[in-house]
Amino acid sequence: MLKPSFNDLIKSSFRSILKNKSRTILTSLGIIIGVTSVILLTSIGNGLKSYVTDQFDALGANSVFISPGKVFNDNGGFSQNSFAAAMVTNFTQKDLNLLNRKLKNSIVMPVNATYADIKSDKAIKKMVEIDGSTEDYGKSNNVVPSEGNGRWFTDEENNKKTPVVVLGYKIAETLFPNSSAVGKKVIIKGKTLKVIGVVDQKGSSFGGPSVDDAVYAPFSIVSDLAGNENINTFVVRAPTKGAIEPIKKEITKIMLERYDKDAFSVFDSSQLLSSINSIISVLTIALTGIAAISLVVGGVGIMNIMLVSVTERTREIGLRKAIGAYPRAILIQFLIEAIILSCFGGLVGVILGSLGALAINSFFPAKITISSVILAFSVSSAVGIIFGVAPARKASKLSPIEALRYE
Repeated sequence: MLKPSFNDLIKSSFRSILKNKSRTILTSLGIIIGVTSVILLTSIGNGLKSYVTDQFDALGANSVFISPGKVFNDNGGFSQNSFAAAMVTNFTQKDLNLLNRKLKNSIVMPVNATYADIKSDKAIKKMVEIDGSTEDYGKSNNVVPSEGNGRWFTDEENNKKTPVVVLGYKIAETLFPNSSAVGKKVIIKGKTLKVIGVVDQKGSSFGGPSVDDAVYAPFSIVSDLAGNENINTFVVRAPTKGAIEPIKKEITKIMLERYDKDAFSVFDSSQLLSSINSIISVLTIALTGIAAISLVVGGVGIMNIMLVSVTERTREIGLRKAIGAYPRAILIQFLIEAIILSCFGGLVGVILGSLGALAINSFFPAKITISSVILAFSVSSAVGIIFGVAPARKASKLSPIEALRYE
């Protein structure tokens, strides 16, 4: 009886596959597309998570936010009615005074925001977000201009309604191209303001406007521009990270003295980050699942080509069986051929997916992880085994007499 070694079977499988290189590439195309898509989508999902985490870290780990409306539902996700509730609730100076009086060891920063055109003597920028707050806001939110780019405004300037403003990086570039914006004048709603600082380039924040496209001014100035002294949000700076939960409970107790429980939300950056990451995870899984359909399609393609190969090589199989080849050896060889095709497609897909993710990362956050690469390649290999079994079994069960008679 002829009993070839495993190495012989592998060599024979490679020879059979290399006889028709074009068909091999086309057969593996479904696997290549599937693996490439899975790696690209998981890389984008992981990149977004990493980027959002970095953005929240920049805001500071000790910040607690008080927002109008019910931001989160009972399951921890975003509430569908949060925007409607936010339009109804307006925080006031009385809330600020109450919070300052009762939160002794924390810094309470009111935030008022409005939208308006901003112009210089050289250019104009339409509908810019203008955030008004206090001296502590810049440091707490990591938007204080670096040395050489001016400074942040002071509480004294806020109290005296000094007409000063700090520009985001892109706003400064637009209004004052090829020159420093510090010391120059800008006009917002007919009011002339002096630029005292330019925030370093930060990039856009996921789920919100770009820091580079924002303008910052004292709370009193923004209130005049907005025509009201409403407070859109409170940012409370806790003394330590361990004090966040007790402060959140204390804030909730204070706010319930003046508002219904659904009229406001108290949360820290970790809650917001968790909700955003959960949304990204669901989207990534859904899109990756759709992309993985290509792997199934690729597996069906491998099975079809292997069945065609069995038909084409019927006489060869009959001859090998006639001289004593074991049915098991025939089965293993065809199974190896299917695995080689899927592994080849998986390897090419990994390379293309990794290169694609690196290219995407230059203009959109994408992060390749070893786990996603291993998962995609493992699934592609498993596809070869699963869809290669039927053709391999068919080849191994061929009758040598009938196979030799096959034309």
